[in-house]
Amino acid sequence: MPLPFSPAVLPAAVAGAAATVLLAACTSQAAVGATNPTSRAAAPAPPASASASAPASATAAAPTSGPAAGPATPTAYAPAVPEPSATAPAGASRATEASTLSIPSVGIAGLRVMPYEGTTDDAPGTRIQDLGVAASPYGKAGGVGPGQVGNFLVTAHRLSAGGPLRELPAVDEGDSVLVTAGGMVYTYEIVATRSTSFRSERSLTEQRAAVPGQPGATATQAMITISTCATPEDHARGNFWSDAQGNPEHRIDKIGVLRGTSAAG
Repeated sequence: MPLPFSPAVLPAAVAGAAATVLLAACTSQAAVGATNPTSRAAAPAPPASASASAPASATAAAPTSGPAAGPATPTAYAPAVPEPSATAPAGASRATEASTLSIPSVGIAGLRVMPYEGTTDDAPGTRIQDLGVAASPYGKAGGVGPGQVGNFLVTAHRLSAGGPLRELPAVDEGDSVLVTAGGMVYTYEIVATRSTSFRSERSLTEQRAAVPGQPGATATQAMITISTCATPEDHARGNFWSDAQGNPEHRIDKIGVLRGTSAAG
């Protein structure tokens, strides 16, 4: 049966059809590329070793989701140094231990005493007192810890921050002061009352001396100085002087001597 077209035309027809199909495909691909330019070249993938080479410290520094340690501190008053633990680490000075102070004769019970490095009624100590607790300075210009030979210095507000030492002026000689620290109770007996002037370096030196009132003397026994402001007395005399921390000129200091030590119940 004769073919409907010349055999010589077949290769040309097939080639033409193939060219038509290829042209249509290229035209379609070009249209897609024009519509979506980002499809032309994919962004190079980051090296596989990038995440693996992150420093270990970055992982270690991530914050944990556990509860914060210790009680929250009021934001209005941030103490100059971190709150110490109730028990100092092995070998640490007793001066760095938090303690509590009680004076049964005037109803003072369990007043928290926070140690800090400094001196009596300085700016860091005043910030601690502003929290309604007592401050106890230690270090070169401070005192010793509970029950230690020397002068255990304790200061707190009388009128502001709840007035934890508002009854201190009523404490008499012979009254007992109980200080609890490190599982022990140190019992002091009040033996004297002193007045300290913030406007007299000599007076401040006497207050902070290892033997209260005797600068340069060598301490041979454990003593305590409990100090609060004499604002009402100063104002009654027309003395309205105050220092940078708002302390009046005079302080009322109660001096005690250690009489006994016992285990805390």
